Parts: sequence; C-alpha cells; structure tokens
Amino acid sequence: MRFRDGGRYRVLDNSNKVGMADVSIVCKRTVVSTKAVQPGQFYQLSVLDRIMEPNNIRMVYYYRFPSETTELGSVTKKLRELLSEVLTSYSIVTGRLQKNPDGEWMVKCNDAGVRMIEATAKGSVDKWLQTADREKELNLIYWEEMFHKPYFWSTFYVQLTEFEQGGVAIGLSCTHLLADATSATMLIKSWAETSLLGKMTTPPQYQPLPSPTIGKTDDTHNDLINHYKSSMNSSYAPRSTRHVTITFKFTDAMVIRLSEDALPGTRILNATISTPFAALSGLMWVSISHVKGMRNRFVDLSLSLDVRPLLGLLKGFFGNCTVFSKVCQKDDGLYKVDLANATEAIVDSAAKLTEEEIIAFIKWLESNILGHKQPHYPPINGPELICANLESLDPFSAMFDSWLEPLRVSYYLEHVFGQGQVLILPSPRDEGSSSRIVMVTLPEDEAVKLCEHDLILKYSPTILMGGHKK
Repeated sequence: MRFRDGGRYRVLDNSNKVGMADVSIVCKRTVVSTKAVQPGQFYQLSVLDRIMEPNNIRMVYYYRFPSETTELGSVTKKLRELLSEVLTSYSIVTGRLQKNPDGEWMVKCNDAGVRMIEATAKGSVDKWLQTADREKELNLIYWEEMFHKPYFWSTFYVQLTEFEQGGVAIGLSCTHLLADATSATMLIKSWAETSLLGKMTTPPQYQPLPSPTIGKTDDTHNDLINHYKSSMNSSYAPRSTRHVTITFKFTDAMVIRLSEDALPGTRILNATISTPFAALSGLMWVSISHVKGMRNRFVDLSLSLDVRPLLGLLKGFFGNCTVFSKVCQKDDGLYKVDLANATEAIVDSAAKLTEEEIIAFIKWLESNILGHKQPHYPPINGPELICANLESLDPFSAMFDSWLEPLRVSYYLEHVFGQGQVLILPSPRDEGSSSRIVMVTLPEDEAVKLCEHDLILKYSPTILMGGHKK
C-alpha cells in the first residue's frame, strides 16, 4: 500500500492488519493552524498528565450521508480546512514534546501540526458497521508509537476515511500524556461546532490543577495514594492474549429496570457517577467475575472517574483530570458475588471520593514522583479490571451539519494491562436519558462467555459490535 507524503510515495506494510484490504490510504499530511503561535510558548504538564504517559486514547465517530450527492474526497477536504481553524485554539495539540531541565516532558507550542491520514473504504458506512469488530475499527484510527526522536513525533493523529458508497469515519488518537477522553472529545466537538455554528461554544482552558495546601500529606487513609503505590510496586506489561471488544446497547427501559434491581431504595450519588453508571458497572463487574471463574469474591476493580466537577474546574479544562479509584470489597465467607453487592460497593467507593482526597493525592504525586527522573511511570490503569465513566462526554452532539450527526462512536483506552476494560458511554440523545452504550474489552474466550452469561441475557441488550449480534 502506498501513501503520498510531501510529494513522495512511501510503502506501508499492512499485510498483518486484519481488515486493511477494505481500507486504502490515499495520503498522509500535516495540518497546521491558520494562525501562527507566538514563539517561545511552552506548556508544563501536570502530575495527572505525567502518570498517564504509558497510555493512549483512540476513538472513531461514524457519519452517514448519501454518496450520490457527495463527490468522494470533498468531505475530507472540507473537514481538513475546518480543522486548521480549530487548531488555532489548540496550541498544545499542534506542539511537540521535549524535556525540561528536570528531565520531565513539556510541550513546545511550535505549531508543528497534527498528522492527518486520508483514506477511503469499500462499501457504505452502514455495511461497515454490520461487520465491524475491534481490529477493523482500529484500522480507522491511525496511531504511531513515540519515535526515538520525540521532537518530530506528532502527539495527535486524525484519520478521515470516506466510504465509497456513502459515509465517513473520523478517527482520532492521541497520547494520554496530553489529554484524557474528555479533552480528546472536546477537540472533536470544537471541530464540529466550528462547522455547524462558525465558532466553538467551549474553547479549551489551560489552567493549572488546584494547588495543594501546605502541610504533611496523610497517605495512610488515602485510597488514591494507596492504589498508586500498589501500581508502582507491580510488574506487568500489556497482555499478549488476543482481546476482543463487545459493544452492548442498553435501552432506556433496560437500564431503568436494571437500576431498580441493582439499587433498591434511594441512594444519594455524588458528582462522579450516576445511577445508570452504578447499575451498569455493577452488572458488568459481577458478570465478568463469573466468567473469570470467581464465585467467592469479585475480580479486583478500579473506577476511572473524571473529577473536574469535584475540583470545581472550568468545563473547558484541557488535559488530564481522571483518577483511578479501587473499589473495596468485603473479604468474608458470607459475601455473595451478586448484583446488589457489586453496585453497593461501587456506589460506596465513589461516595468516599472528595476534593480533599484528590488534592492530597496530587500533592503526594508532586512530592514523590516529580523530579525523581524515573525511566517511566507505571501504568495506573491496571492490573485490575477498569470501569471508566465516560457518560459526560456527550459525543453525539458532535454535529458537523444540522443533518450530519454521529451514527455511532467507539472509544479505546490503550493499552489493556490488566483484567480488561469496561467503558460506559451515553447513547444518542433521542434514545432516552438512561440509555447507555457499554464497550467491554476482554480476552476472546471470556468475551464469548460474557455474551452468554445469564445475568447479561436477563436484560437483553443489543450487541452492536463483536460477539453474536442480535
């Protein structure tokens, strides 16, 4: 396969990639902002940025439009021009990494640009989605690992894939070092708003995290600190086991019924989780524990939570503001691995998370991690099962025209280090406030068992991707 880069063709070896026969890369280019960045600008990364260094985010948005009225390549051209306008407000995205005097990463805002891959795919977007799986989707989301010369490495990649019979897929990938899922989604939504409204409603805000108060940090009873200490002392790498991703769709009625079963009575939840998240994460936790052969206790679980609301940060805060909180479970012989206990433990864990605990965690990281010149940071998203709350992303509002709204979206938090991942996302707005999309990544044999688990079947979710679709 060939793609054009700066007037020359280079050969790409995609022979080992499943599904690449359906995708043809047309060209690779660099997109820069329409307004030059003032020279000499640097962005210092926060400690919550730095601990996410081993990871990356990949996401794809699908859009449907008729091929008869749209010339192939015209949508890509328009989107590329709009992206240049948007990048004027995202100098971090177009910058490049370099080390500061302490040996820590920072961003030089030099407007080196974002790498863009332009591609075409056979068939229509609807036909693609009928047979899509994890491998095929990742072929719509271009990604390169960091070069040995990081100053020349693009930290963000965009892939625009037009389907020959109608539709487009917008793939975005980035290093987790610079952005969490909320920030990456913000970039897509800014891009869409610039197309639809001529301006972005929530420009990115580059503000520091809250400053910790002076004084000694008591890390004895801080669950976030203890969890990270445990991660630092663990030795593990991305699993070589083949993972698959199953995407479930739970309707409004399904989630309401599940919530009534999982949360009997009235529980007060805090700003980090909702009732649908608590119920669905409980459902997945108990079901995955069963398919992993556990009957007397749950598999270890950590919640990935956006704490912008708890810290009082602006809506447009750009960067990382995600923490991983391990869920405590009772360790006695009378503890049943069931839905009610799972959900109760998740709710209790989220309820304990406070602004003071998060700020103390930030202070501890700054005292114990920064400046120690570690060769790398341990992956914080492991070795437990991870359940990420992505409900607040609102990806289906990314409308590039009044009639051009996302048909489906998928997110991947790479790499998968531990027992697997559960990502809980909102559904399209017209499907009810409780409706959710749940993406589960597990070893292949466990994923098959999950689709057939009695508790999952009880609520009859639709399988949108992977497994046996209904």
